[in-house]
Amino acid sequence: MTRTVVAVLFALGASVLPASAAPGEDTLGSIDAARALFYNGQYAEAAAMSRTLTNDDDRLAVYELRTSALLFQLRRAIGEPPDKAKALKACAACPELLQAFNDEFRAGQSAAKEVLREHPKDATALFFLGKLDLNYVWLVLGTLGKRTGWNEYWEARHSLDAVLAIEPDYLRARTARAWIDYIVDTRMPWGTEWMLGGGNRKKALAVMREASDDTDDYINGGNGYDTAICDIDYWYEFDANDTRVSIESAYE
Repeated sequence: MTRTVVAVLFALGASVLPASAAPGEDTLGSIDAARALFYNGQYAEAAAMSRTLTNDDDRLAVYELRTSALLFQLRRAIGEPPDKAKALKACAACPELLQAFNDEFRAGQSAAKEVLREHPKDATALFFLGKLDLNYVWLVLGTLGKRTGWNEYWEARHSLDAVLAIEPDYLRARTARAWIDYIVDTRMPWGTEWMLGGGNRKKALAVMREASDDTDDYINGGNGYDTAICDIDYWYEFDANDTRVSIESAYE
């Protein structure tokens, strides 16, 4: 699956969101345009467009998009050096990007928790809380190489499990939760998997394959088919070679 295919998916139809998160038409179109930029690798442009969106409607989706775009700008700026701390210090653009990410992450996390205080079983708020937490975990562990983010990891895992207990077919939650299973099973040092709640590579790949095949859910108005497909491409960025080969092998 390439970003070109992802762009075509966006051209075929607007992202379908749960009713509890349905924004106004104008905001939805702008979010779709910004997401299309993001999934096409235009992270700075996506971040810039996201800043033009109002937080009044669909604000959690806006926070998630902004943090994702800022995360990938940071990944692109730092690269994959052997010494990430040294690379971060040498990165002129990174302090501003990091500050922007942290501001958006904390604001989005707070907004999601505000919704959950009033509606503890709001699947949309639970999903975005989990996704924002995962963005933070990917930043500190993957991009910055720091051993922090424990609380955010567990909050993400519990939030996504809660979503799926309420809405088992919530595709974006399923793909995000599958990625946790995949990373814990394949990337954690031996003996530490149990500390992270365990993982399951085969189950994760099966979920990703099912999500990419689930066109009926999209056609029948299920939640988030095209965005879930793009999420799979998003996760590829963190483990491109192994996961892409694994997904392709699962189709054979």
